[in-house]
This record gives sequence, C-alpha cells and structure tokens, in this order.
Amino acid sequence: MRLLPRPIDWLNWTVRRAGVAVSRGIAYGGLDRQLLDIYTPEGALGQCPVIVFFYGGSWRSGARGDVAFVALALARRGFVVVVPDYRLWPTVGYPHFVEDCKAATQWVAAQIGGYGGDARSLFLMGHSAGAYNAAMVALAADAPALAGMIGLAGAYDFLPLQDQTLQKIFAGPDDPLTTQPITYAHAAAPPMLLLTGAVDRAVLPRNTASLAAKLRQFGAPVETRVYARIGHTGLLVSLFPYLRWYAPVLRDILAFIEECRAGGFARSGSDDEITVVRRFP
Repeated sequence: MRLLPRPIDWLNWTVRRAGVAVSRGIAYGGLDRQLLDIYTPEGALGQCPVIVFFYGGSWRSGARGDVAFVALALARRGFVVVVPDYRLWPTVGYPHFVEDCKAATQWVAAQIGGYGGDARSLFLMGHSAGAYNAAMVALAADAPALAGMIGLAGAYDFLPLQDQTLQKIFAGPDDPLTTQPITYAHAAAPPMLLLTGAVDRAVLPRNTASLAAKLRQFGAPVETRVYARIGHTGLLVSLFPYLRWYAPVLRDILAFIEECRAGGFARSGSDDEITVVRRFP
C-alpha cells in the first residue's frame, strides 16, 4: 500500500484533463493485469489515429496510470491513446509480457472504432522496457497492420545479460537471441522512430543505433534521434507540459506520425523494395 505520493503522481495530478474522455479498466483478456485505459478526444467520430503506449519499468514495475501525462499530451493533439497493463516479474517472465502486449494490440485493432479511433492508422509507442515490448510486437511475423512504431530509450539489443534479475526474467529460451528485438528486424517492418538520450546510462544509446543499423541493412524505414544531455527518464518527462523545453521529443514524434500518415515511407516495386521519401526533418 502506497502511503505517500510519488513524483510521477504529482506530475499526473497537474495535467489538464479537459477535452479528453477516459475509459478505464477495460479488459483485453481474462487475467488480472490484462486491462487498459483509453483516452479519447471529445467529439472523436471514429477517424482519430491511434497510439498504443507501453510504459517501462524493467518488466518488474509500472502501471497504466503512471503515464497519464503522456496519454493526455497525445490525446489533446487528436489521437486516441490506449495504455495497457501487462504482467510483470516475478509473476511471469519472458515471453508472457510480450504476449500480453500483442493481445492488447490485437484488441485495439479490432475494437478501437467504438472509442473514436481509426485502426487503419495504428501506431505503437513505448518507453524503455515498453519500447522493447512495442518493438517485439511490431517486428513479429503475425503483427497486425501498423502505421508505425515509436521507441523512447528502448532496449533492443542488450545481450549479454549482466543484471541477475534480468537473467531470471529472460531465462526461458534456449537461444537468448530470440529475446532480442534486433533478431526480428526485416524488410517489411513498419516505419520506426527510435529516440534516445545521449547520456542514458540505464539503457545505453547503442540499443537504438544497433536496431536502426539492422533495419537499414534490410532497407526498412527507420529514423533516429539522439538528444544531447538527456538521460533515460528525461526523455519521457520531456512530454510533460512544463518540461517540453528539455528536448523536442513531442515535436519529433508528431512530425514522424504526420509523415507516416502522409505516405512519407512508401513501398514500391517488389515486396522487398522500399522507397523512403525523407521529408521528415
């Protein structure tokens, strides 16, 4: 039981909620943590692009309400935003949290029209472990149709595992490479925007560089941003209204989504050929 508010609680309490309707605790599965919240701009008529946001917490902690300030920032700009919970360690290890995120995404693709969203314009987004989850879902062979994926300080290529708890969380597979998003990079991946802070010591920026390089080897569309003097948490809190001077993260996310929706990452020729029109700054 939490007795005192955390800094994240203070942040969320100060964010304006006017103009956004919130549907809380909607089940996307039958287990305790398979619940999600949906943030819908008031007056949405089924045409809003959709963002599914996965929070971080090293697959050990986190809750959908923690990132209300992120969801509200995006919803106030015309997106229907979905924030799922997913099962955590020590209740489960890999791959169960990925399976939950995949199930949540599939639920959204099938049901979001009833909440004002357009499933034909569906983006995944996440921070830290949540960016890992988003990448694993986006790169899966059975991924739903996605307009794009946005990763903030994501863990995409972090072998060998040094942390003892992480060794337990990812202990299941015989081949550790199967736990890494970089393993699943392929030419038909959805457009990706990978963001990182130059001084991030929790998830090293090389994760972003490695996945981006692998995707480019396949010709898949990917953009990266490295923000000077920004660390792991700073990347996320820069989405808070009074901290946006910290880094232009929100501006870059919105520009990427606009470019995806405008067809800036287009496929042409054979199934393996991708032409990237780089109007995105």
